[in-house]
Amino acid sequence: MIAIDLNALNPLEKQIHEQMILHSKTMPAIRISQAAEFCQCSVSKISKFVKKLGFRNYRQYLDFLYGKEIRPIDVSDELNRVGSFIKTFDTTMVDELLSLIDGHDKIVLFGYGPSLLCAQYFEYRFRNCSDKTFMAVSDEVTLGNMTDKSTLLLIITETGRFHSFQDVYAAAKQREGKVVILVEEYNTDLFNQCDKIFWLSPSPQPAHLKPYEKSRTLFFIFLEEIVQKLLQRKGIHVNEDF
Repeated sequence: MIAIDLNALNPLEKQIHEQMILHSKTMPAIRISQAAEFCQCSVSKISKFVKKLGFRNYRQYLDFLYGKEIRPIDVSDELNRVGSFIKTFDTTMVDELLSLIDGHDKIVLFGYGPSLLCAQYFEYRFRNCSDKTFMAVSDEVTLGNMTDKSTLLLIITETGRFHSFQDVYAAAKQREGKVVILVEEYNTDLFNQCDKIFWLSPSPQPAHLKPYEKSRTLFFIFLEEIVQKLLQRKGIHVNEDF
């Protein structure tokens, strides 16, 4: 991403840019030391100028100056992974989970470690866009005591390998609750630990990362879509009242 802003330049920097345009018409390439000589300033001044103009470095500025395609900047694997997730985003999964939420009076969010923090954040988000009861629970005993047939238990887990949810599932089913797992990485062991599973991504995070070291970005993107739909409903209801 590049944002070029000529208006951000002071008069001296605008003169540098004009000199560079002038010399680029007769020289096939201008080294940064030559640019400093032409513009009667230091090399560091040229470097500061191109960054202030909006370029990452002098080479990128030269590509722009000579009308060449700007070389792509290396993007982290995480950005590529998130970008792929957004590009292939399945809105039907959002609708399916939203339908399950609609069918229950009480939605309990549960997870371990960083996934619990996600659950706690979305407890706040959901409470502010829905009249239903949303609770994030941090321990299995409390979870077992509050589950009943009106409960949708939404388990958030990155890999499902940090701790088994088998006991949680068994306790919830004993009390006639519905159990859904929202997981990022494919894990067949989870299939007998819930009633329904939403698998978010076919692209796993690096294997050398421990479960608690992996990002939870996809959970935030996916669940935020549900929040937005609930907010839209709330807005429609408010408009109908007037």
